[in-house]
Amino acid sequence: MKEVMAIIRMNKMNQTKKALADAGLPAFVALECLGRGRGLINQEVLKGAAEGNEEAIALLGTKGRLYPKRMVTVVVPDADVQKVVDTIMAVNKSGRAGDGKIMVMPIGDSVRVRTGEVGEAAVS
Repeated sequence: MKEVMAIIRMNKMNQTKKALADAGLPAFVALECLGRGRGLINQEVLKGAAEGNEEAIALLGTKGRLYPKRMVTVVVPDADVQKVVDTIMAVNKSGRAGDGKIMVMPIGDSVRVRTGEVGEAAVS
């Protein structure tokens, strides 16, 4: 089993939800979150701001530090991982900065609370 976690643009959530359902993957969790990528920020300025340097903080400005995003998490059997990744990519890839990230992580076990099913039976 694997957990596929994707950070996507807020305005792509409904399209992503529909695409996952159409691909036979209707079960997932979605959370609102804030974040940012590396972007074009000078890392030295960012470091100075983190250390409390007032000039560095002024250079960053008050906007654009964190952007609203959605975190979508899908736990699937290993055989479905590529389908999940491909589906999320197809909807969210625009070629512009901020399209998001997809991470794939191993899951040790899973238990369906209602039935007590364990392992892949709990997620399929």
